[in-house]
Amino acid sequence: MEYYIVIPAHNEEAFISLTLQSLISQTHLPKKVVVVNDNSTDKTAEIVLAFAKENPFITLVNKTSSAIHLPGSKVIQAFNAGLETLDDGYDIMMKADADLVFPDNYFETIIKHFQSDSKIGMVGGFCYIEKNGQWVLENLTDKDHIRGALKAYRKETFKQIGGLKPQMGWDTVDELLCKFYNWKVITDASLHVKHLKPTGANYNKTARYKQGEAFYTLGYGFAITAIASAKLAMMKKKPLLFIDYIKGFWKAKTAKTPLLVTPEQAKFIKNYRLKKMKEKLF
Repeated sequence: MEYYIVIPAHNEEAFISLTLQSLISQTHLPKKVVVVNDNSTDKTAEIVLAFAKENPFITLVNKTSSAIHLPGSKVIQAFNAGLETLDDGYDIMMKADADLVFPDNYFETIIKHFQSDSKIGMVGGFCYIEKNGQWVLENLTDKDHIRGALKAYRKETFKQIGGLKPQMGWDTVDELLCKFYNWKVITDASLHVKHLKPTGANYNKTARYKQGEAFYTLGYGFAITAIASAKLAMMKKKPLLFIDYIKGFWKAKTAKTPLLVTPEQAKFIKNYRLKKMKEKLF
């Protein structure tokens, strides 16, 4: 199986060489790697071009966008700019962050998962961050969720879910749509990926309400949003974020923000979320 990787990168000169080094060291090499230089003002582009010179499967795409880092939209617009430059000659499409170090067997292992069952639509490992000299699990999500930093999709799945949506919530709606279309989502706890810059390190103040807005656009409804918000705020150890998330939800509802999903998909998502919540309670 062949895989393509698209890496959106904004001012990643401190990390991108480590990411690319880990990709060219894979036991099963990528067929193509596209790094999208999204408005960087540092040496990101130069570093990528140096790697591309030695490794012809790496290419650089330059994109201009606003410098404001809003979760979701900016990164997926950059991803889509990279995607546009690629052909259809892949079996697996990967969206990766520019601050990851993959173990050498990462993609070999992921490919084995995809080959083991034709109904597997997505596979991912786990992100680890450095704390006091130790690499520890970046514990922001459930163990059955693949982090936005390292999403790998089977081609048929990727096309059926309609690619990635340039909005906050893109990295939840993709998995929910996988379930809607009866694809399996697999996480492999043996795959430890080093995440060099913890999630959300760059988000600005406007981003505070975006999470609640995302819950609304996923079709969660208020009850599920309240539970999901409380859980996320506790996981981030910032209980006051709960208020921001709820405000964001009501802002989106009042503004009649369009949903990321169809009414049929929203109904499925709501029922699926309630089922998962009940399982955890009983």
